[in-house]
Amino acid sequence: MSISVALKALLTWLLILIMAVLNGGLREVVFNPVLGTTTSLVLSGILLSAVILILAYWMLPWMSPQGSNTYLYIGGAWLISTVAFEFAFGLWQGEALRALLEAYTFKDGNIWPIVLAVTLFAPWIGAKMRHYI
Repeated sequence: MSISVALKALLTWLLILIMAVLNGGLREVVFNPVLGTTTSLVLSGILLSAVILILAYWMLPWMSPQGSNTYLYIGGAWLISTVAFEFAFGLWQGEALRALLEAYTFKDGNIWPIVLAVTLFAPWIGAKMRHYI
């Protein structure tokens, strides 16, 4: 993967990060009071997954990766960046490691592991949809 593709993939991930933060705010301010925690977590996870897929599809021509493995490398980089950010930010805020790890279960409607799988495969799925591979 070239430096240019890697930098563009990073910038795209930063856009995903911004959208994820906005999605979390929407969940806490709008969805939770109206729908409750369990339904809000499911809806928020589905919405974030859709946003990640749309951004991957939309940004692929700009990133212009070459080769089918590159799409998985980009998704892997996004996944690692997401998990690293989640743990670093959570620990910085004083969250217990146990609480952070709980997000990786399907407890009470949490579908975060599915969102992570979508993050990993979104560039590859976008490439398939665009007939790049």
